[in-house]
Amino acid sequence: MAEKTANKSFVLRVDPATMEALEQWADDEFRSINGQLQWIIAEALRRSGRSPRKPKRDDRLTEK
Repeated sequence: MAEKTANKSFVLRVDPATMEALEQWADDEFRSINGQLQWIIAEALRRSGRSPRKPKRDDRLTEK
């Protein structure tokens, strides 16, 4: 039986040029494509003030 996870899965359609750019960016950051997309989304949510997570202590010290 498969384990239940708190994460939700979804299909994302990306054009080939964008996918290639994402792959290169992920490689540069030593992340998987999935990890890179999670980081991009989390960063965008944090910057917009919409992050569901509490900011790290370091983030609160550097933002003004």
